[in-house]
Amino acid sequence: MTTVDIGLIVTGILLVMVVIGVRVAFAAALGGLIGLIWVFWSKKGYDPEQFMWALGVAVKMAGTVPHSKVSSQALSLIPTFILIGFLAYHAGLTRALFEAAKRWVGWLPGGLGVSTVFATAGFAAVSGASVATSAVFARIAIPEMLKIGYDKRFAAGVVAAAGTLASLIPPSAILVIYAIIVEQDVGALLLAGFLPGAFSAVIYGGMVVGMALIFKRLGPPVSGYTWGERFASLPGALPILFVIVIIVFFIYNPFGGDAWGTPTEGGALGAFVVFLMALWKGMRWPQFRDALLETAKLAVMIFTIIWGVLIYVRFLGFADLPGTFADFISGLDQSPMLTLLMILLAYAVLGMFVDAIGMLLLTLPVVYPAVIALNGGEGVAAADSAFGMTSTGCAIWFGIIVVKMAELCLITPPIGLNCFVVAGVRQDISVQDVFRGVAPFFVADALTIAGLIAFPAIVLYLPEQLLS
Repeated sequence: MTTVDIGLIVTGILLVMVVIGVRVAFAAALGGLIGLIWVFWSKKGYDPEQFMWALGVAVKMAGTVPHSKVSSQALSLIPTFILIGFLAYHAGLTRALFEAAKRWVGWLPGGLGVSTVFATAGFAAVSGASVATSAVFARIAIPEMLKIGYDKRFAAGVVAAAGTLASLIPPSAILVIYAIIVEQDVGALLLAGFLPGAFSAVIYGGMVVGMALIFKRLGPPVSGYTWGERFASLPGALPILFVIVIIVFFIYNPFGGDAWGTPTEGGALGAFVVFLMALWKGMRWPQFRDALLETAKLAVMIFTIIWGVLIYVRFLGFADLPGTFADFISGLDQSPMLTLLMILLAYAVLGMFVDAIGMLLLTLPVVYPAVIALNGGEGVAAADSAFGMTSTGCAIWFGIIVVKMAELCLITPPIGLNCFVVAGVRQDISVQDVFRGVAPFFVADALTIAGLIAFPAIVLYLPEQLLS
């Protein structure tokens, strides 16, 4: 039995564990440890006397992963970005943002739904956590929509779907994780998420308007706001814009020259600014404590998934599964674009059983080399590539698309985390209601992905300006 065969068997066992309900972090860590033991023991001809040696080497190797990988500087920005979101909520910035959006676009059919989409997009620009975004707007937006007669499934679906925008719009924790796995520039990938995130928000808003036009009682518009009231709502939303500008200028330095700091330092500065705003708005110790605890819980969950899956990734390297899969994919006698679409379809199916971060961590070590090989390999020129872009451009473009696919995990039954969060916040709305409400947004996501594939410039324009 070859190491590749061992890799396939262990991967199959891992997927079975995930499907039957074992947490991704623990299933991946256990699968990776078993795989390492198996590979090392096979190299000794399965000699019974060498089993303890193989066990010792595998355990020592697995034991080094949590500290060596999770302690990287790039990952340290994840807690700061999450903290920004929770502090912004306690500072009242989210409610002010929603109020401004309501006054400016509430007159549209389904206006409060459109307001929710654009407000979540704005909040996503200071929060890297989709779950936190959904929880916040389930408290703010759904009561407003139900008050004027919105269908509760539609209202819950808008919040759960719009919450996924935090996965794409910087600062995005998932984009940071992707950048680390594929060893690409974190700043370039974060910058690449701005335009696709805005594009996705516009399509979501258009979907809400279209549904409200077809089904008149689904989401009535909000009217009666004067121009004076609209302009009066803007100052309350400006702090969000101020924080975004601080982070962007600090990391990217639009004036040219070296960046003023690292993404981690930019996130820390943004968190400090929002902290000061929250204090000014009247935040007290109980709210600050809750923000710290929620940040710690979410950060620990993400880091646990990362170190668990990285043990499995270490095993994949010894099993040589990524290289074998890349050779297989690049050798298929079909269009590279068709192969890419098949990979994305597989992500859509896998997302029904695995959470977004776990899915990317499990698959990217195998899938990413295959996609780069499809494009023409490392160092390929745009003119010679299959997708019309360099290997770096392909890495960024594929990253945005695959993160958008990962967003589907957050609203896809049976484990769509955003749907459970919205139902948990709103006791009068069941999980089944939320899943029914998000169903139309799969069409919007499909349109977004099609647009990003057809027009790569939506993804690559901003990072090309940074890297040029």
